[in-house]
Amino acid sequence: MVEMIHTLIEKNGFLSDIFVPNALIDSYSKFGELGIKAALNLFMVMEDRDVVSWNSMIGGVLKVGKLREARKLFDEMPERDMVSWNTILDGYVKAGEMGEAFELFQKMPQRNVVSWSTMVMGYSKAGDMDMARVLFDRMPGKTLVPWTIIISGYAEKGLVKEAIELYDQMERDGLELDNGTVVGILAACAESGLLAVGVKVHDSIERLRFRCSIAVCNALIDMYVKCGILDKAWNVFNGMAKRDVISWNAMMQGFAMHGRGREALDVFSRMKKEGVQPDRVTFVGVLCACTHAGFIDEGIEYFYAMEKDYGIVPQIEHYGCMIDLLGRAGRLKEAFRLIQNMPFEPNAIIWGTLLGACRLHDAVELADKVLDHLLKLDPSDPGNYSLLANIFAAAGDWDRVASVRRRMKSIGIQKPSGASSIEIDNEVHQFTVVI
Repeated sequence: MVEMIHTLIEKNGFLSDIFVPNALIDSYSKFGELGIKAALNLFMVMEDRDVVSWNSMIGGVLKVGKLREARKLFDEMPERDMVSWNTILDGYVKAGEMGEAFELFQKMPQRNVVSWSTMVMGYSKAGDMDMARVLFDRMPGKTLVPWTIIISGYAEKGLVKEAIELYDQMERDGLELDNGTVVGILAACAESGLLAVGVKVHDSIERLRFRCSIAVCNALIDMYVKCGILDKAWNVFNGMAKRDVISWNAMMQGFAMHGRGREALDVFSRMKKEGVQPDRVTFVGVLCACTHAGFIDEGIEYFYAMEKDYGIVPQIEHYGCMIDLLGRAGRLKEAFRLIQNMPFEPNAIIWGTLLGACRLHDAVELADKVLDHLLKLDPSDPGNYSLLANIFAAAGDWDRVASVRRRMKSIGIQKPSGASSIEIDNEVHQFTVVI
């Protein structure tokens, strides 16, 4: 369509108006590598280019991950504005090249809230909260955006004290919460399981009588679910005046992931009664609920009803749930057949799920076959070798255990230690169990 419009524009002689080719460059840039190639061809033949032309081209090239080409264009610009600097700065940050980003940041003739926020975000994502905090503290005229970034950064890293201190400071400074801030901080708490900060945000919502959007309520449900506080999540869910499919999915998956499969399926039944159309994510929750509750036949019925009754074609994540469902029930041959009959190539997660089921039921011979498939997809994952060795060990086949261990050693694979974390008295503690 863009090419057709481009042809008509050239035919009618409209390219002389710089706004037109600039708009074409922007349109082409939305269509991936081929679109960028067409945009570059147009850019190169433009007789006149303004700063918007250059910015659009640099932004488009960055969208397809070509940072070096974008920097070359930036260096060739006859003049730059704040958008030019912020665009290339964002490119370095998204690529994780914080050293280059900082050099560029220092060279900027002027900086605005976007420049500072981009750098704070970059260091937060890189895990360097000390540098993120230095920049945040030096930043003039802070808006809600950088406050959200730095508090979310601390929350994601499990730094409860720092997150709460900054959240309190934000409130003392008189900044009013908005949907973006609340959702952003709650999402970070959900990611790290940081309940204390999430509860503090919820307390602020209730104290300030903040008008909760559906997105905010969904974020609260997700946070409480992932922190294991299902009663609170259920209270938020039932208190919602309106719910979307995300609300239903979050609550259903919350019950499912914590082993309360019957309650998850009750939520699904209520969802259907209220006329809410389920989506692909809904059925992941339904199938997980059946898996954790041991409702094998119900799970199989739901899987085959997806396309027949709801027009939803099962995707690889649904097949993964089914392999887990059948595997836990010991129906390993059915699970293996289902994998063989999948309409697409099974990935490492699918085979890994079946390998886990083989260990659960001491299915030594099938485990050997499954590992062959896994090694073709992911030959360097130490977990697969360790799992197979444990299966052989449970069966008392020590020669094959030794063979797997020798194979791991010969290709230089070593299984890293696993770690868990727990929040006690507003502090997150990580620990490793050594056996």
